[in-house]
Parts: sequence; structure tokens; C-alpha cells
Amino acid sequence: MKLAISGKGGAGKTTLTALLCLSFASEGKKVLAIDADPTANLAGTLNFPDPEKIIPVIAMSNLIEERTGAKPGTSGSVFKLNPKVDDIPEKYSYAHNGIKFMVLGAIRNASAGCACPENTFLKSLLQHLVLERDEVVIVDMEAGIEHLGRGTLAGIDALVIVVEPGRKSLDVAGRIFALAKQLGLKKICFVANKVRTQEDLAFIKKNLPEKQHLTGSLPYSEELLAIDRGMPLQTAFKSFSENVKAIINEVTGNQ
Repeated sequence: MKLAISGKGGAGKTTLTALLCLSFASEGKKVLAIDADPTANLAGTLNFPDPEKIIPVIAMSNLIEERTGAKPGTSGSVFKLNPKVDDIPEKYSYAHNGIKFMVLGAIRNASAGCACPENTFLKSLLQHLVLERDEVVIVDMEAGIEHLGRGTLAGIDALVIVVEPGRKSLDVAGRIFALAKQLGLKKICFVANKVRTQEDLAFIKKNLPEKQHLTGSLPYSEELLAIDRGMPLQTAFKSFSENVKAIINEVTGNQ
């Protein structure tokens, strides 16, 4: 199972990513969590020790130069378009509580006009992670999927868009949905977060793009918010494991 999680900043996509990772791991699945969001908060949310010491792949200049044949930060130079990346997850991932983890760093999308070795390296790595790994791979994206590209999207089983009961969140979700359809992604799911009332849930359902189905929801909870303040993720997971498992069943088709 390969999942990409997206949504407006602050909607709760990193929290959902972490809960999904923990749920799969609790079932004995091999899980590889990928932080592709420039804010890079997933390690702390997963309670990895010393998350600030985890080095993003994009910061590994010597490695990128070795694999691409060009120094990061240069443009217009000749470099390998298909660098070797299949050994990177084993050599440069971190492990904690049955979950492997990597921080990619920011991938610039095609519209930014970046034909540079670091961008090529990260895209090749992400494509390898999605297309060729045999574990559950869950990618915490930034608010957009332009940098995935058609090749990588072909390997994603589902894009999960996190929405909260607010117009801005739903507007961002609509733009992500439109782009995902344009790129040919077949399965797009919506998960509601921070739901306080039935009115919140009804508002989200009414305003989903093209009358899409709501895959699942998480309630507004001080317990979930406390994850950002260092509360162990496992504590919150106990309270919301059924919500998370229901979301997984919908996303994977295991009714």
C-alpha cells in the first residue's frame, strides 16, 4: 500500500499520517514513513528521539553529487537523470517503534523551472519509494502534488486529502483534487479532521469537490492537539484507533 497525504497546512495531515503509520505497524506491517513537507514535523509527531538531528536527504550534498555527477546548487550542468537510489532507504532511514522514516526535503515542482541535480535525485528517490518498495509507504506531502509527476503518481494507491470544517481548507482540497484528476490519479479520498459537531461534518460533505464521498473523520480533540506538545502518539492512538482503522478499510477497500 502506497499512500500520499495532502491538504491545507494545519488541517492535520501530519497527524493523520502518523496515526496511519502506527496503525499499519501495530498490525505487523513493514512501514516506511516519508516526510516530503518542507516544515518536516512528522518525526516529532511519530515520537522519534532527537528529531532535529534527522538530516533531510536534500541536505546530503556529497551523496547527491556522488550519485548525479554534479554539485547541488548548480544548473545547466550535465548530470545523471536516473541516479542510483535503491540503496538509500536502507542506508539513510531511521527506525523507531517498528517504523522506518526518512525526510526528503523540499522538492521543487516543474513550474519552478528547476533542472538541477538535487531535484532530479529527490524525484528519482521518491519514485523508487512509491514504485518499487515492498512495504507500506506513506508520504506526508506539502499542500500540493505538482512535484510528484505522472510516473510517481502511477504507483500511488490513493491520495488522501485532509480537510477541516472551513472554507479555506476546502478550497485547497478542491485545487489538489483537480490537479490529481488532471494527472490521472484514480483513487482520491477525503478525510475530515477537527470535527466538533454534526454541522461541521455536514458542511464538509456539502462542500467536497464534485460531491465526492467522505472516507472517514477524526473528531476535534485536545488529545490529538497535544501530540504537537510532545504527548506520546500511542496514547492518542488508543483513543482513535477505531477511527483510523475505519479510514484504512475505506482507503484500501477492505470493507
